[in-house]
Amino acid sequence: MAVAAVRLAEGAGLGEALGDVADPAVWVALDEEVRHGVWSPADGTWLPAWQRTEQGRTLTDALRRGERLTDGRLALALCHRDGKIRERALDRAAGRPELLPLVVLRCADWAEPVRETARRQLSEGLDAEAAVRLLPLILRLGRRGRGDFVADLAETLLRTAAPGTLAPLCTDNDRTVRRYAYRLAVEEGHLSPAELARAAARDTDAVVQSRCADAALAGLAKGAVTDGSAYDDVLEALLAARGAQARAAGVTALRRAGRGDRAVGFLGDRAGVVRACARYVVRQGGGDPLGWYRERCGAADDLAPGVVSGLAECGERADAVLLWALTSHPVAAVRTRAVAGLRALDVTDVARLRELLDDPAPGVVREAALALVPSARKLDDQWLMRRLGADRPRAERVAAFRLLNAHDGVVRLRAALALIDDPDDRLRHWARQSVQRWQPTADVPRGSAEVGELLDRARSLISTWVLERHRWETGLRT
Repeated sequence: MAVAAVRLAEGAGLGEALGDVADPAVWVALDEEVRHGVWSPADGTWLPAWQRTEQGRTLTDALRRGERLTDGRLALALCHRDGKIRERALDRAAGRPELLPLVVLRCADWAEPVRETARRQLSEGLDAEAAVRLLPLILRLGRRGRGDFVADLAETLLRTAAPGTLAPLCTDNDRTVRRYAYRLAVEEGHLSPAELARAAARDTDAVVQSRCADAALAGLAKGAVTDGSAYDDVLEALLAARGAQARAAGVTALRRAGRGDRAVGFLGDRAGVVRACARYVVRQGGGDPLGWYRERCGAADDLAPGVVSGLAECGERADAVLLWALTSHPVAAVRTRAVAGLRALDVTDVARLRELLDDPAPGVVREAALALVPSARKLDDQWLMRRLGADRPRAERVAAFRLLNAHDGVVRLRAALALIDDPDDRLRHWARQSVQRWQPTADVPRGSAEVGELLDRARSLISTWVLERHRWETGLRT
């Protein structure tokens, strides 16, 4: 951004020097960089790079004389470290919409005269259309001290604007902007229940999904929709949504709509929150979700992974028989959910879970390792060490280290040091953290030569003081 400031001083346009002027981060960075001084040994001064240019040196004089300045040079004056220059520049910025982002920033200026001048000017020059354009910057500024004025001004303008004014904000790439826009749209009643339902189904942000789905269903409850087809539009949009929050809201609404039988179709949904809502609706209608899960898992034909998870979520330890059978299912996702279900039911068979560490599906290996962590000391540590080899699949190596790291004493330190130079970034970082957090335990043999060698290898990762303390604690020095 220092280069951009120099280019502005030399006469470049705002778009040419800054690039994406719609990005609020660009204006914040410019505001900071214009005041950032650099030491010059030649004249012994701290000055920003742009002020050392010929045009930069004459900027303040030109401003005082009332000369016509380009938008770029006036932008530098609006960010100047001297508050009097910033205040004088604000008077010249009136009627220049390209400089409104900097006027917005000056509304939170630390100098009160500058701040008040900017606020007065923005109150006169900001309309709803400009507020929409500048909202990402306004929301960012609103989190600062003294940033509440701009946020309140924009909200007042947008609340009183025509309903369609918020439309561009509802599709903004920034989820914070979309959350803000939908909050205003819901509070002001700009969107119908069907439009809110479609928004909940379309948006990828969970907060927007929940807000719009709840508002759509609230509109139905208040009788805002009397047409049956419109009622169907709301439910169908929510039930078909990709987002779990929207689907969950739609499933819950099935009971109030008198269509609770449709909730059965969501008992095996991929999302846990949707399955939970479906079980509630089915139970309220007199159904038996657990029996449904048991029947589907017992048949095992065309089985959705969500059905397996559902059985674990509401089942009993006796249902482990069904889950064990599914650990050999041909579909990897089903096997993964089955192992995860066994862990959720707190069912552990070390021998059978150990065999699953060789499953070709990484998800199954991960879940099996997680289930074995409480019983890690029952596994042969030398067998696990061999599985750390670089020629092994990554999932297998991660599972082995997870289990070795659950040990205490020498086993844990030995495993971590085996991976401190591993080419896998995440494994290497994990191993180094394990070395740094290692503490001798009661099972570490005192005076062990192996422990001494291991601590020597860890020398580069721990301080001398910690190393000497470990040596003393393990009986390697007195």
